[in-house]
Amino acid sequence: MATDYPEELLPREPPPPHAGEGPFALWHFSEDPSLAIFRPHTPRTNPESPPLVWAIDTRHAPMFWFPRDCPRGCIWPVSTTSDEDRERFFGQTEATRVHVVETGWLARLQACRLFAYRLPPASFRPHEVGGFWVGGETVEPIERVAVDDLVGRHARAGIELRITPSIWPFWRRVTRSSVAFSGSRLRNADPRPERTD
Repeated sequence: MATDYPEELLPREPPPPHAGEGPFALWHFSEDPSLAIFRPHTPRTNPESPPLVWAIDTRHAPMFWFPRDCPRGCIWPVSTTSDEDRERFFGQTEATRVHVVETGWLARLQACRLFAYRLPPASFRPHEVGGFWVGGETVEPIERVAVDDLVGRHARAGIELRITPSIWPFWRRVTRSSVAFSGSRLRNADPRPERTD
């Protein structure tokens, strides 16, 4: 298990380590196997942002074991998580991390093959969103690693992967709780159903 994770540099408490985590490193995940260089860019969703190269660290990397556009919610307990919420979200599992995707994405998740590009850490600094790292310089990847069998990868990492018809009932409860969470591509989820809670 990794012991060199720079937790003290992050602005928020990270998830627990996952099985087989390996040493601290910075990664970029893509379905494109041919990326040779990473240049700073401004995201279309945030045109006021300065141009940056984005990376994710090893501890947070499982949040990217999905097709790029797949909506997903990832949760884990932290030191401020209440006993009630620990029981509510983790009381029926021994996993300390839970990832949730919608049924409509399961086939794409099973078929997806990713490529993890390891980036040189020297020019990167922690972003205010924990686990993300940013840099202002063009970099070339140190290595490329194929990442497939994403469902099996979750299982081997000890991360519970839940498949649900709609992510929204789960997500509404998560965002009103004391667990730590990260949601990605939720705009691609099925339409929000009528609230029943």
